[in-house]
Amino acid sequence: MWAGRHVILGVSGGIACYKSCILARRLTEAGARVDAVLTRSAAEFVRPLTFEALTGRPVLSSLWEPGGALSHVRLGQDADLIVVAPATANLIARAAQGLADDFLTALLLARSAPVLLAPAMNDEMYARPETQANLERLRVGGAVFVGPAVGALAEGPSERPGRMSEPETILAHAGRLLRSKGRLAGRRVVVTAGPTRESIDPVRVVSNRSSGKMGYRVAEAAWERGADVLLISGPVALPAPIGVSVRRVESTRELEAAVREERRGADVLVMAAAPADFRPSNPSENKRARTDGALAIPMEPTDDVLGATCGERKPGSVTVGFALETGDALAKGKAKLERKDLDLIVINDALEPGAGFEHDTNRVAILGRKGNPRIYPLQSKREVANHILDAVEETLE
Repeated sequence: MWAGRHVILGVSGGIACYKSCILARRLTEAGARVDAVLTRSAAEFVRPLTFEALTGRPVLSSLWEPGGALSHVRLGQDADLIVVAPATANLIARAAQGLADDFLTALLLARSAPVLLAPAMNDEMYARPETQANLERLRVGGAVFVGPAVGALAEGPSERPGRMSEPETILAHAGRLLRSKGRLAGRRVVVTAGPTRESIDPVRVVSNRSSGKMGYRVAEAAWERGADVLLISGPVALPAPIGVSVRRVESTRELEAAVREERRGADVLVMAAAPADFRPSNPSENKRARTDGALAIPMEPTDDVLGATCGERKPGSVTVGFALETGDALAKGKAKLERKDLDLIVINDALEPGAGFEHDTNRVAILGRKGNPRIYPLQSKREVANHILDAVEETLE
């Protein structure tokens, strides 16, 4: 995504400047060509040489440097993206008023590239109506904001917004802004992930080895493509993806209820969850003791979540199912695609080394209603997620 992209990193004068160094490194490592633009105040916190070392490019700071008379115009129109981090209260106020009294504000005024600002200031300064009015004026002019977050400030602990978002969060929002013109932009995407648990008693459950990693990677990648993403997650030990709303479920019944409720408004439903296929017929209200002897648990099949909700899909929407099989996986996957009225199915073999549950990699085939399956080699689940979403975008009406 970042390879060959030209990114302007604007840095205004605040203590959060040290995080801008991390952001510059992340962008450069990802393949972007990064031009850092520092205000005079920013250079008091972090020397320009630091950014030159991190980006491999000279730092820009003054309109009066030789050859700099029109460079703010050229950069503002040549860049793929402008990120200002930190964006201080002073910088935001000057930009909102259309001032162009230094290189960075002149560049913002002359830009044609999209701009992402990461506010960073004292929490009282951020809450002031003057600051909020300035933010709104910039927002109306097309600027996009990330944060501020709640957390410790230079002057001490705070429970109100003011702290600059972390570099990884800014990077994720920047990537989303770059890809905001794709076919998923503005679409409602619902993704299910992880296992479900069926109670044997208040302590023990029936479940499976699903880690939720595949569904979480799909949700993350869909959000970065500009989608409005809801992740319906079973019990997993994964952090919520940046920007993604998460709805937690435990049992297969809860998963079905959530899918039934959410899919009516979904443009895309990706069913990456691995619900338990069976549940105890009569779960005990009390913990079964070891002294009770051998444990025999009558089991019954759980409901088919996709089958139970397939008639409630939004017209023109795309439904993606998953088939984790053992032996003749393609044939079984194709049969499942037809039986459950899916638009796409992602097929993988549970016995494939390095693929399936708990791994960070997967080897899949993606099959649609027409054409031959696309078979991919073993690769990261994030790469697989992008292949799935590429197929979704091709299928969307």
